[in-house]
Amino acid sequence: MNDPASFILANTALIAPPLVPEIRLHLATEVVPLWRKTEEELAADGVPPPYWAFAWAGGQALARYVLDHAEDVRGKSVLDFGSGSGIVGIAAAMAGAQVLAADIDEFAACAIALNAKANGVSLTVTRDDIIGRDDAWDIILVGDMCYERPLAERLLAWLITRKQNGARVLLGDPGRNYFPKSGVEKLATFNVQTTRELEDREIRETSVYALI
Repeated sequence: MNDPASFILANTALIAPPLVPEIRLHLATEVVPLWRKTEEELAADGVPPPYWAFAWAGGQALARYVLDHAEDVRGKSVLDFGSGSGIVGIAAAMAGAQVLAADIDEFAACAIALNAKANGVSLTVTRDDIIGRDDAWDIILVGDMCYERPLAERLLAWLITRKQNGARVLLGDPGRNYFPKSGVEKLATFNVQTTRELEDREIRETSVYALI
């Protein structure tokens, strides 16, 4: 199989997400064919599902919020956790932050680097499992990561410790099943255009929250 960069470039196009037209990302133009392609190659070549190839609602909302409140992140050290396409980290870099984009998926890490280059911003990418680390980030950004219980529980427990140690934690979420029902403050709400190939509706009401 091709290397990750070649695979991404061959199967995506540079597209501006509806809510964040300032940013262009290498995204899938057709959801189902790419997903099936990676599923078929998964058994043979170890290609994970292409979460990086879509601008998920939580990430779009969080990126929009960051760009609209650039003064909150400018000059700060920012962790974009579960970065995926890199949309949130790229927004933070555009706003003047020093960004570490973390995603354990090799293809996501490559997509983040390609997308950062396409938008003329500089950020650092890591595939390390960040959960459990005690680095002193000023701000931690988490877009759309509460879709599976084990990950959500492990992530939220760690985010609470980071909050207690001085980090500001912002989360973008469209109402996923395992998003916390308490301990968060809603900061903004957006109607995010999506597709029924990915979601159960074409518009998802998606909010940005601060962990309190």
